[in-house]
Amino acid sequence: MLPKALLLDLDDTILNDSGHADDCWIHACADGSVQQAGVDHARLIETIFSVRDWYWGDADRHRAGRLDLGAARREIVRLSLAAMGLDDAALADRVGDAYSDHRERRMEPFPDAIDTIRWFRQSGCRLALLTNGGATGQRAKIDRFDLGDLFDLILIEGELGFGKPDARVFERALGEFDVEPSDAWMVGDNLEWDVAPPQRLGMFAVWVDVRGRGVPDTSAIRPDRIVRTLSELRQLQGTA
Repeated sequence: MLPKALLLDLDDTILNDSGHADDCWIHACADGSVQQAGVDHARLIETIFSVRDWYWGDADRHRAGRLDLGAARREIVRLSLAAMGLDDAALADRVGDAYSDHRERRMEPFPDAIDTIRWFRQSGCRLALLTNGGATGQRAKIDRFDLGDLFDLILIEGELGFGKPDARVFERALGEFDVEPSDAWMVGDNLEWDVAPPQRLGMFAVWVDVRGRGVPDTSAIRPDRIVRTLSELRQLQGTA
């Protein structure tokens, strides 16, 4: 049996959002303004990678930063330049904005992702999109890839005022569809946001392991199923 409701994450579940992140930073740092400022290109990239991991590794910074990604990325470059002994806000803005431009251009749906969503919709499932991030940026992605008409419900952190892993997001979707947790699946790429919280509510949680790395040994979270692509969800009917 298919679920009565299918709840889906957006970034790195439907859209390949971060798969080219390292390359995008490398291209952004290759900008002529970096060379003109006399900044060591290779050292800047290495420093950005380190600062980036530190920045997004904190839950509070992550929550604030994802609501304004442009500002967060400019801040990461500013902090990286500062770590190199440089104070150049204009350069930080240029590099951070160039990175955002590269990320946007290279973003695309995963193969068969949209076809799979259409398949579930045609099969009678109610579909909800649950995504963290700022309202403007997330709506732009939804419009760019014509995703709006595929979903019965779209819940965006920047519009709600709260986001995953807050249980209220999942409860809102279940309530809108008037379905029990046991009749719904949640599918996403983040173990802490997309798997553990819905499992605590009694939902069937599917982890999308897009990089094929497996559940980290340090994680106590165990998804109900693991897939590499959304198309594999079609094979789960009757097994949940």
